[in-house]
Amino acid sequence: MLDQEVQDVQDVQIEDVRTNEGDREVAPLAYVISSYGADYTVDGLVKRMREGSVYVPEFQRGFVWDVKDASRFVESLLLGLPVPSIFLSKETDTGKLLVVDGQQRLLSLRYFYDGIWEPTKREFSLRSVDRTFEGKTYKGLRDEDRRRLDDAILHVTIFKQDEPSEDQSGIYQVFERLNSGGKKLTPQEIRSAVHHSGGMRELLRDLNKDAEWRSIYGQEDGRMRDQELILRFLAFYYEAENYKSPLVNFLNAFMGRYKTLERDRADEMRVVFSDTIHLVHHAIGTSAFRPVRALNAAVFDSVMVGLARRLRQSPVADLNQLKLKYEELLRDQSFLDACGRGTAGEERVKIRIGLATAAFSNVA
Repeated sequence: MLDQEVQDVQDVQIEDVRTNEGDREVAPLAYVISSYGADYTVDGLVKRMREGSVYVPEFQRGFVWDVKDASRFVESLLLGLPVPSIFLSKETDTGKLLVVDGQQRLLSLRYFYDGIWEPTKREFSLRSVDRTFEGKTYKGLRDEDRRRLDDAILHVTIFKQDEPSEDQSGIYQVFERLNSGGKKLTPQEIRSAVHHSGGMRELLRDLNKDAEWRSIYGQEDGRMRDQELILRFLAFYYEAENYKSPLVNFLNAFMGRYKTLERDRADEMRVVFSDTIHLVHHAIGTSAFRPVRALNAAVFDSVMVGLARRLRQSPVADLNQLKLKYEELLRDQSFLDACGRGTAGEERVKIRIGLATAAFSNVA
């Protein structure tokens, strides 16, 4: 039986989309991460945010503080009260500082200094604070209060991953642990934050807009789980023979290797995904990858890899035969078992991709 535990993704249900299923039995990677502390003045941090040398990643978590939360934080600095440290990750290639923990605090300061509460586009004046500051904007503060805020110190911990050097999976781990409260980030949101520009991130965003993929999956997922499915397919298509559990590390490493992506390789990946999802859409239809009711991630990655390998030989002419082979595959108990619980295990990945590859290999 397939695992019946499902997750709601807007109007879509997905089985086994969590990349850490069955991974806890595997020892984690060891990292060498160097870090140091630094003290920044508030106006110095705001200046760096405006310049882009300190930036908040564009994952879809959004700004969750309200005006009162932000006002109390600004008030704490005005009163000289201690506030929590901020964690920044230093990018080796650009030297920029990525905000890992402290988004709400830094954006609150940026909005206050700019004078606009960005979520509503209205003037940002302090609320629910001491009457000395109540209703004050940054420009409306007394000169001595404004100087006190400008010169207030925020302690920052800056770190970077030294080993392993081929990916940023250690930064991923820090993101996951520091953002464990409230609305927890999805694995793909974290990857998108760590690998914030160019390369694989941009490719996944573009592929995710494919009309036939959208017809099968449904509307775009604000938590990026649809993009993670595309990443799973590409990673297994290119590197299934090198797969080692846990899956989350495998995907982290694959995305990290292609943080910068040459145009030829990006075009190749684009064609592989587009041609394969086109074939699925025309031969199987919008119910593809749903053995019962929910879209099953393990069925998705194995069927997609099997069909992509078949397309390497030649175009598929007999769509009816392909659909019959797909339906036979979904009746194969060995395949169903490999798409049930513990799907991140190395043996189950090998079994299901092997069965899918064999099922489609002789389709005319």
